[in-house]
Amino acid sequence: MVEPTIFKGNTFSDNRGTLIAFNDLDLSKMVRIYEIIPASESIVRAWQAHKNEIKLFHCTAGAFLVNLIKLDNFESPAEELPVTQYYLKASTPQVLHVPGGYANGFKALEPTSILQVYSNFSLEESTADDYRFPKEKWKA
Repeated sequence: MVEPTIFKGNTFSDNRGTLIAFNDLDLSKMVRIYEIIPASESIVRAWQAHKNEIKLFHCTAGAFLVNLIKLDNFESPAEELPVTQYYLKASTPQVLHVPGGYANGFKALEPTSILQVYSNFSLEESTADDYRFPKEKWKA
């Protein structure tokens, strides 16, 4: 199974301003993009999983804590699965590639944080591949 990967961005600055680039990131299979803007830092969005859908997470403002769990079973996953944490900050340009097979949960760490999400599935395909679990299922 493919593991989550961090793609680091490059920052170029001169007298005109700053350019942030992800030149090594292949977006050719992505078919939609959306942004998540939490109402507050106290809100936790967890747990959502996909067997096959790929997601890319990019923090464009503020910061997020993203938790990933590799599922052993989509119908009845174990309670004691390990959680891997990623910190995404707009000030440190990076994209988190999440392959199918993982549950994700995240929360904003700063006010006015924005998480940009890319998907390789249409909304209809994503809905058919969607698995949700209560946020209390795993401790992150």
